Amino acid sequence: MAGFFPIYYSALTADLDALDAQFWFNVTLAGSSALIAIAAPLLGAISDRRGSRRKFLAGFAMLGMLMSAALAWVHAGLWWVGLLLYGFGGIGFSGANIFYDSMLMEVADETEYDLVSALGYAFGYVGGGALFAVNVLMATYPSWFGFADAAAAVSAAFVSVAVWWGVFSLPLLWTARKTAPRPRPDRAPLSQVMQQSLSQLWQTCKQVRRMKTLLLFLVAYWLYIDGVNTVIKVAVFFGDRILGLPAQSLITALLLTQFVAFPAALLFGVVGKKIGARRGILLGLCVYLAVIIYAWRYLHSAADFYGLAIAIGLVQGGVQSLSRSLYARLVPPARSAEFFGFFNMVGKFAAILGPLLIALTPLVLGRAQARDGMLPLLLLFVLGGALLWKVNVAQGVRELQSGKI
Repeated sequence: MAGFFPIYYSALTADLDALDAQFWFNVTLAGSSALIAIAAPLLGAISDRRGSRRKFLAGFAMLGMLMSAALAWVHAGLWWVGLLLYGFGGIGFSGANIFYDSMLMEVADETEYDLVSALGYAFGYVGGGALFAVNVLMATYPSWFGFADAAAAVSAAFVSVAVWWGVFSLPLLWTARKTAPRPRPDRAPLSQVMQQSLSQLWQTCKQVRRMKTLLLFLVAYWLYIDGVNTVIKVAVFFGDRILGLPAQSLITALLLTQFVAFPAALLFGVVGKKIGARRGILLGLCVYLAVIIYAWRYLHSAADFYGLAIAIGLVQGGVQSLSRSLYARLVPPARSAEFFGFFNMVGKFAAILGPLLIALTPLVLGRAQARDGMLPLLLLFVLGGALLWKVNVAQGVRELQSGKI
């Protein structure tokens, strides 16, 4: 989706005005993100009551697989079909991740959260990177793989994503052991379960407001993960429009980030176990501060951009994985899907402040250049880090054990 769909969509909208094409792409992206963000806590509450996290995970993953594969058969001019498939594919991916994240508490003991969460991100990066590398070779040298041209190779790449996704979902669905305390599945009619889940969700919202440690972490997470997501989303655009780098250099940088993130995420799992998840995240945020300053002041060439990609790869997976494992310590195991619905909701509403800050800085500051828009991102990491510093994890665990949630 990150490497190929924008190019694919550009070809589909060749007869469409550029502004219109950009508008409908952003509307689709925002709409699908908002839909799954709003629905995430309710879906989690329903799955907790039904005792069916794996079924929900499988259902959303299957939606994502089918939408990805179907993109291979979208023809030029049918851009609206491509956008619909892209939007629903994003819903499938994000929806599956709600239940995947919540299963951390089923497959690991509390002392293993940091390492197991890091393993998940690490193998996710290396797995996605391996397939992406093959797909890049397919598109660059289509004749090697028996394709007539690059367009045919890109179509096949969408199908390969669906197959890869399905094959590597099977071990999780078949063999993941159940260790966390689970409520007895509610066999009432779905309409009744939904009504009860809505009522439970409302009560949970009121409880979360009283859980100071959990609420403080969610606000901190929203701020710094907005910075992380913004860096991910604008890096390629920055390299293309600001530095004028060729597409091959940008793809190489993406691959570098993927493969560096594999050992780095594993290392952060060990770091989190040694010094604690909170300190590990703060360490990663310090690197992001350095990355922003480097990008603003010193980034000029492809070699510089590769250095930036490596630096981001060193901390990106670590910040994400330790955030997940720290949050897992603060929520009740029996309602993990519901609470991870909140976690994913916050993550989906991130990457809003960052792009706005980048866009508005040149407008507010008359003499500001395009790259000066990166500087306000420092605020997201500083404020998020400052709030995270105040999060007392031990107190949050005591609050959870006291039965307040």
